[in-house]
Amino acid sequence: MAYYGKCIETVIEQLNKFQPEKDSPEQFLEATSTALQTLSPQKQAFILELLSGCLEYWKLMAVVVDAFYVRAGWLCPRADYSLFQVICYLAMFQLQELGFQLFCDIVKAQPVDKMHKFLGFFFNPLNLCSWIKDEWSLIYETAHVRENWIDPLMRWQPEVQELIHQLEEVMANQLPLSKTKARVTEPKEFNLTVPRPRAIPVPEPVPVVAKSKPVPRSTYQPPKEQQLLEMAKRFNRWKAEELLLQANIEEMRCAVPRSQGKPPIQASKKKLQLQLMPQIMKTSKLTFYKPSEVPVKLNTAAILREGSLYQQQVEKELQRVDQLVDGAGDFSEFLEWQKKMQAKDREEELTAGECRRLLGKLSREEAILARQHVMQENKQKANQKKEETAELLQQCAERRLQEEKSMKELVEQVTEAQKNIKLVQMKLLKDRRQTVQEVMEESRELLQRSAETAKEEQKRRCELISQLRALETQPMRKGKLVDLTQIPGYGLEGEMSVVELRERLALLKESQRREEEEKRDQIIQGKRARSQELQNRMEQISLCRAAMGRSAALRWEEKKARSAAPGVSSQDERVLELQRKVEEKVAERRRKQATLKSWGRPRPAPTSPAARPQAHQEQQHWRDLQQSRERRLRTLQLSTSAAGHGRRQEAA
Repeated sequence: MAYYGKCIETVIEQLNKFQPEKDSPEQFLEATSTALQTLSPQKQAFILELLSGCLEYWKLMAVVVDAFYVRAGWLCPRADYSLFQVICYLAMFQLQELGFQLFCDIVKAQPVDKMHKFLGFFFNPLNLCSWIKDEWSLIYETAHVRENWIDPLMRWQPEVQELIHQLEEVMANQLPLSKTKARVTEPKEFNLTVPRPRAIPVPEPVPVVAKSKPVPRSTYQPPKEQQLLEMAKRFNRWKAEELLLQANIEEMRCAVPRSQGKPPIQASKKKLQLQLMPQIMKTSKLTFYKPSEVPVKLNTAAILREGSLYQQQVEKELQRVDQLVDGAGDFSEFLEWQKKMQAKDREEELTAGECRRLLGKLSREEAILARQHVMQENKQKANQKKEETAELLQQCAERRLQEEKSMKELVEQVTEAQKNIKLVQMKLLKDRRQTVQEVMEESRELLQRSAETAKEEQKRRCELISQLRALETQPMRKGKLVDLTQIPGYGLEGEMSVVELRERLALLKESQRREEEEKRDQIIQGKRARSQELQNRMEQISLCRAAMGRSAALRWEEKKARSAAPGVSSQDERVLELQRKVEEKVAERRRKQATLKSWGRPRPAPTSPAARPQAHQEQQHWRDLQQSRERRLRTLQLSTSAAGHGRRQEAA
């Protein structure tokens, strides 16, 4: 009995190692056969037979054992899964060969409660004839299942039921384990010091919050900076308008282009004045300097920039004069051609837009037609698909019938081949044993050879170590005398001693120091030359500014002399005449107003001497404004005349 118990334990151990998803049964059997070489041939044959049967009918036994764990054995551990598989295999396939008495001994050697539960579940007639039969019929043929497994198990029912009754009696006769009364541990409280009661804290005084300052009114008012910026903006705009007016008044005749054979027109003058306005503003910004400003010290970049600016202005002026001398005309013909071309472009754009619109309509109609065509094709394809699917279903039904017939033939062939499996297995085991013995002999020879080679290598290493140690024990000369005046003598070009190297390095440092002094002198001379050049540029710039100021002053004097002509008196007479007429009209209006008031009230209305101071104030205001404009124009003329004089001198 102990013989079969050990064999079953080894089978259970091997089944626990098997993984159906990863391992293949043939390789697993080969590995176990090599591992069981130490056992006797009878044990090996019994173990391999049990193991191969469990692996072959794994699905049949898995149906029973999985259902047992779900329905009756939910308290049994999963580690006994292989044990239940082995018992199931013995009951299904080996019960006739082993005999019922040996089967009973094997079952009683296992845990009684587990075997009682499993055998009662497995040999239950309701389970065997109902769902177990149905599940096995899904794997094998129904007739094969009924003849080979269900009917033999039903014939063994009386003996198995008697065995289950014996197991139940054994379970009842087993005495429960006596429970020794252990001393119960009684917990004791820790002897801790009692903490003192906490003192009630004194309430803190409520802090008095200082009265906050009210929000200043300036928060809700716009800042003064904005007002100042608006005033400065208005002043700058007014100043720019004055400068533009003055530049348009003093514009040269040659600057206005005329068409050939036609007198100048007022409209063309205005257009040219507007085109030339940005250039005049730029020149005025560049050359205008307030007399009240403090002179700023210019750096090198500013001096060079201003000098190049004056040079560019002179070149532009010379080019413009050359063009005027050559007879440059206006761009009227070019503008007319440009208008015609623009009209053509607009017409082309309109026609292109109309074409695009029509193309869009056409593409929409084509898309609708294409969609209808696609829908019709899809319907035809759907009908074809339905017909094809019907034909395919009919073909599949015919193939299934043929496959079922072929499967039945295969099952018959497999059942015939299974009868000769045991003989083939024994032959395979003998062949494998022979190969294992041959491999073991070869491995022994290889191990002996490797041991001999290792011994020889160890001897050789010991000899080398002894030789090295002997060399280390020999005395060596540590110090070495060095002669700095001696050449090493390696055969390289330019070899020299350390003393010669030091002398050459000293000479090289001296030459580098001389080169640095020469470079320093050159840099100082260059700086002096550059400063002299900048000084000359500054003198030229000052001369240009002075010349421009003198030319502006001369132009202003000429203008003042022209303004002192007799036309001024006539202009003043017209102004006086207009003022007189205005006063007459005002007086007439007031008289009418007084008459109207006199009709409404008995007392006459007060006279109008109060209106006279107001008119006097308005006249004084306009007179001051005119004088301030004259002063600004005078300063502007001085600056522009100086700039023009400087440009003429540079051009000369």
